This record gives sequence, structure tokens and C-alpha cells, in this order.
Amino acid sequence: MRLLARYGVDTVFGIPGVHTLDFCRGLLDGPIHHVQARNEQGAGFMADGYARVSGRPGVALVISGPGVTNALTAVGQAWADSVPMLMLSSETDSATHGKGWGCLHEIPDQRAVTEPLTALSARASCPDDVPELVAQAFAIFAGQRPRPVHLSIPIDVLAMPVDEEWEPLVMPARAHPDADQIEAAAALLRSAARPVLMVGGGAVDAFTEIRTLVEQLGCPVLASAAGKGIVADDHPLSLSARGSRPEAQEWLGEADVVLAVGTELAETDSFIDQLPLNGKLIRIDLDPRKINDQYAATIGIVADAAASIAALLATGPFTAARDRAEIEAELAAVRQSVDDNLGVSERRHQRLLEILNAGLPADTILMGDICQLVYTGAFASVSRTPRSWHYPAGYCTLGCALPNAIGAKFALPDRPVVCLVGDGGLMFTVQELIVAVDEGLGIPVIIWDNEGLKQIQKGMLEQSIPFVGVTGSNPDFIALGKALHCNAVMAESLDHVVEAAEECLAGDRPTVIVVREDAPWLN
Repeated sequence: MRLLARYGVDTVFGIPGVHTLDFCRGLLDGPIHHVQARNEQGAGFMADGYARVSGRPGVALVISGPGVTNALTAVGQAWADSVPMLMLSSETDSATHGKGWGCLHEIPDQRAVTEPLTALSARASCPDDVPELVAQAFAIFAGQRPRPVHLSIPIDVLAMPVDEEWEPLVMPARAHPDADQIEAAAALLRSAARPVLMVGGGAVDAFTEIRTLVEQLGCPVLASAAGKGIVADDHPLSLSARGSRPEAQEWLGEADVVLAVGTELAETDSFIDQLPLNGKLIRIDLDPRKINDQYAATIGIVADAAASIAALLATGPFTAARDRAEIEAELAAVRQSVDDNLGVSERRHQRLLEILNAGLPADTILMGDICQLVYTGAFASVSRTPRSWHYPAGYCTLGCALPNAIGAKFALPDRPVVCLVGDGGLMFTVQELIVAVDEGLGIPVIIWDNEGLKQIQKGMLEQSIPFVGVTGSNPDFIALGKALHCNAVMAESLDHVVEAAEECLAGDRPTVIVVREDAPWLN
């Protein structure tokens, strides 16, 4: 625990068990605060949320066996969205490994269970392994595509004494771009008649450089959900995260050069099999495997996003290929076309999101679950800074938003954090509300209540499939919130939602705010 603190860790999320008792020795009155989750999946999501908003590694501390498998869904989410998360676990006694004796919390090969969803899955066989493995984990977070790491320490190793103080090592820097590739990319951008910039979560730390490039080049910007706010969503050159809308996809097909920075160009950003990238493609990414995958690059730059965009700017000022007013009018027409084609529910989502954007503090972090309100919010909610909007589209697992929001509040305690969740998603992790109560966190939890799994119902209707398993009963969310020691209200108007959220943000416990999809005041 002291070693983790020296790497900058200030919080860990988990549930102690008989196999993690020796970890707890280093947590009592130490530099690291332990947050008691109510399920290891919640602990994993809290660590993921901590890392999402801060860029610093989030840590989940769990028992062997069921603790690992419970938290693995959150590890999968961190893997899909390139989040630096460390899952630290115990493991059964070294003498039992591979013998199948039926020991408590036994997994025949625990490392193999987490390996497919981690950048590193390793076991310490002796105390000397621990500082080496921790250094490897933090080197991955610092210098590579930041994906989760799992380190397990068997209970016999945990109990061994250590006669030295472990110190952190110097971390590697991220790769810098090749000068010839930068010159080639700059020349291609200067020759473009209709350039487009696409940004993802890997570009969040390059937002200053990207904004400068956008202004010089007069370049339209299309973000992934993780790239929202790199260029402000209400900037006249931004289409926000409208990549899932056919109107924006048709427009994208006209680009003759696309500069894609820190984005997988993933199916979960567009929800179509193949984006119409008909022009030449420049890709900047830390992961060399992304350069020539589904969308092969004309020029592929394996390097840090901020260093790469700074190098592009250093080649000399760029100029817009077209009149700025013409470009802005074109993008305004795309936005209007999207709005004109919204469905009834989407228009209701839009009204709620507009009042939240207008009424909440400008630096509010919106932590979204997997629900229709958040799908609309990917383009209808306005983010003006990176890491302010969170919608984990990559793994798309229900129940993430509430524990993500708790983790976010520990990472950035001075920022307002609001949770947006559907009635179905909340029931996956509703028990974590009591964690926020115990920790004194004023997090508004806005529940979009449409009395069912509406997105799945929509798919069934479209394919003429009778409803199966998508219409189960909901609890009384007001009574449930109060039973978990939260405040709870049924929203009576748009202004009431904002008032309840503002009051909660100033308080010391969550407020459950239920918004019924069929409420007449949403029309």
C-alpha cells in the first residue's frame, strides 16, 4: 500500500475478505483511503470511474475467486475504453496452484481468467516480484495505450515479511512522432479540399493543440463519445458525437482527408459495420495495431497525440481550404437534419439534457449508463471540456454509471458529478447508493424511468419478435432510495429536476430523481 501511494494512488475500492486481510494492514491510518463497495463489480466500476475522469490509475482491491470474477465486468469495460485500471487481488496459497483441491475461492488458473481483458495479468511468486510487477503496471499506464492490469498475490506471499522500503521507478514517456511522417501528414492536410478531424478518448490530453489546429485549418470535428469536449460541442465547427447518426455519416463520406486522433473508429461509435471513409486517412494512435486494422491508414503515426499535433503545428501555420462561413453553414445544416429526424423519446431526452446543461454548474461531470437518454446525450448534451461526459459505449454494460460516478467524485472531489441512468441499469448496482451515503457524496442520480428495457423492446419490434424478458416490474424508486438513506423525489417539471440536482450537489448524500418518460411536462 505504501508503494502504491508513492505511485500516486490515494484511493482503493473493494470489499475485504479472508484472503485480503494482510492488504488491510497497510490501509489503516495510511495514505490511501479504502472505500467499501457492496459488490466487487461496483468496486471495479468505481476504480474505472476514478480513472476515466482523472486519467490517473484507479485501483480495485478484491479477494481471489469470486472477487476477481465479480470485478471482471468492470475490467472488461476499462479494456474496451482504454482506461488505466489496476485490479489487485489475492490468490490461493501457492502450494495449491494447479492441484484442484477445492480450496476456498479457488480458480484453477486465475491469471488466465483475466489475461484476455488486461494488458498484463501476473502473479507474484515471492515478495521481490511485487515492486517489479507494480512498476510494469504503471509503465503500461504511463507509456502505452492505457489498459487494465491485474496483479494477484497468493495469501502465503502476502504474509511474508519484507525488510526494505519499496520505492517507485521512473516511468517511461510516450512515443514521439517520426518527423518524416509528420511532414507527410502536414502536406496531405494542406492539400485537402474537405478535411475532417475525428477525435477519441486517446486525444483528451491533446485538446489544447487540437483546438489550435482546428482554428487554423477551419476543420470540422467529429468526436467519439469519449472524445466529447476536446473541441467544445457547441463550437460552430463541431458535430459533437453524431457519428452514430446517418445524417452525419452521409456528410462524412464527402471528406477527402480524415485525420483520426486517438480513436479506434469503432463500431460502437457509429453502430454501423463500415464508416464511409472514402478519402485518405491519417491515423495518430499509441497502439500500433490500430494503424492498419479495419480502416487502414494512408499515413500511420504511432505516437502520443499531443506531441503529434504539436509537431504538425510546428511545420508552419495551416489555412482553411474553404470559406469558414460556408463550412459552418454546412455543419449547421447537418445538426438541423439530425434534430429534424429525432423520435418522440429522443426529443424528450433532448429537453431534459438541455435544461441540465443550462442549469448545472459549467464544470459538471455527467456520468452516463447504458440507456436511451445517454444514447441521445452523446450528441445532444453539450460538453465544453474533455472528460466531462462519460458513456462507456465500448463494452456497453448496464449498471456502470452509479459506481462510476462514485469513483469520479473521489478522483475529483471539487467537481460536481451527476449520474444519468435508466430504470433497468440502476438495478444492476443500486446497492452502491449506500456507499455514496457512507462517504457523504452529494451525487444526483437521475433515473430515466420508461418501465422496461426500451432499447431491446425497440429491436424486438423492428424484427417482429415478441417481447421476452424486457417488461419486468420496477421497484418504487422513491421508497428504495429512502431505504438506502438517500433523498428521493419524483420530478414534476424540468426546473424541478435542476433544483433537486442543485440541492443534492450542495448536500452530503445522493438524491434519487425519478423522471418518467411519459411525464407530460417533457412534451
